[in-house]
Amino acid sequence: METIGAFEAKTHLSSLLDRVARGERITITRHGVPAAMLVPTDRAEQKLTHKEIVEGMRALRKRVKPGKMSVREMINEGRRF
Repeated sequence: METIGAFEAKTHLSSLLDRVARGERITITRHGVPAAMLVPTDRAEQKLTHKEIVEGMRALRKRVKPGKMSVREMINEGRRF
């Protein structure tokens, strides 16, 4: 695992991300003290396909009961969080 300073990390972020994507782990330090770690993401988290998104929307549509809330009320309820 390589250690790199914050200034250098900021300057070379793109190349660091390429290295991390290939499996490397990089520790970023601030004044010699570890502050963050760049690690590869879990490959299982892949983007959803168009078909999966549409199926999810259809499943959600079946769960929502019409008449309970207006669309405006749902939007306002969602904004509370």
